[in-house]
Amino acid sequence: MKQVISRNIQDQVVNIPGSKSISHRMLICSALADGISEIYNVLDSQDISLTRKTLECMGAQIETRQNSALLVTGFGGRPKPWPEPIYLGNSGTSMRLLAGIAALGTTPYTLTGDERMCQRPMGELLDALGRIRIHARSQNNEGTPPVVIQGGDRAGGRTLLDCSRSSQSLSALLMAGAFFDQGLVIDLTGPAVSRPYVDLTLDVMKQFGVNAFRISDTCYEVPGGQTYTCGKRSVEPDLSNAGYFWAAGAVTGADIGVDNIGTASLQGDVKQAYIFEKMGCTVNRDGLVLRVKGGPMPLHGVDVDMSDTPDAVPAVAVTAAFATGTTRITNIGHLRVKECDRIDAVCSQLTKMGIKAVQGPDFMEITGGTPHGALIETFNDHRIAMAFAVAGLRVDGIKIENPVCVEKSFPTFWQLFDAL
Repeated sequence: MKQVISRNIQDQVVNIPGSKSISHRMLICSALADGISEIYNVLDSQDISLTRKTLECMGAQIETRQNSALLVTGFGGRPKPWPEPIYLGNSGTSMRLLAGIAALGTTPYTLTGDERMCQRPMGELLDALGRIRIHARSQNNEGTPPVVIQGGDRAGGRTLLDCSRSSQSLSALLMAGAFFDQGLVIDLTGPAVSRPYVDLTLDVMKQFGVNAFRISDTCYEVPGGQTYTCGKRSVEPDLSNAGYFWAAGAVTGADIGVDNIGTASLQGDVKQAYIFEKMGCTVNRDGLVLRVKGGPMPLHGVDVDMSDTPDAVPAVAVTAAFATGTTRITNIGHLRVKECDRIDAVCSQLTKMGIKAVQGPDFMEITGGTPHGALIETFNDHRIAMAFAVAGLRVDGIKIENPVCVEKSFPTFWQLFDAL
């Protein structure tokens, strides 16, 4: 149990650890390379540890240096056999991205996870792999983990993928596709949700010397016969996690900056700052520092499509509880298959706080008011815990159940948050 103490906070600049999304992709691309890569500012969290351990099972050698950089000796796109089931907790990113890498092996890999992970959808990726003659199946025949994947056929070619619930399946195919003889052309049944994460994948691949292309909103191509080039790389700060600190500025009126954000960042969750601006905050950039300051006028409700930034929804929704009017967040149906059903989780906990929160299949509406204290159930979801911590800065009596769940993506969150 974590009691959040309401308080006035000072203007300040926060340093956020490395991006979880980029850390996954950097580790995978360095493992796919033939040679040694040095990766700086990799996030040290549960999810990244699961990806790291799986890549080591597949043949990568990963060593932590004294300067906290990771030294990765890759397996050149040819993962070695691993006969035992590989446990991936509730890391959907690890599960989907590494399923693509498992398709490069010649022996079967079994990927499994915790109870929630074994309810999360994988069928779209399994079907797409099957269309290019990769043996990929769900052990329970329900399209969810445990999954068994065995490669062997590297012809590649053309496949069809449904990206309506997760873009990670597309990223998985793109990263693996460079090793197929014919490469891959991936037709989508419709535009991918969370497309900024696909752009991140393309960017990290390019940093490692592999090119892939968005032909259209519903077609991607990666030429075959390419190789990943080892080298020194660095992970930029996690802008999903930056959002909780920008939200703190929004609800308290403090000027909160996050450092080391380049103007060319492809992380979609930088949009959080500009959603807060629409709600009435002031947003300023000072070099590499992006600042959000609430007030002096009250925040107001907005209508916002967050299909591309699903991880930012809880922070925006909690902020909306302190705004006048109603905030409508749309095109977020894919949040129902995250670490928990995030639409239901957010609305149920806001309701506990006395805030009107209405949900539909792919939207939520939050009408701001005067929140009161409550015991917040996190559903073992890191983003629920961190988002509702923000409410505790303004409201007495906010208690966060299972606060250690933040270790999934942001182990130092409470240390940084308590220092505000």
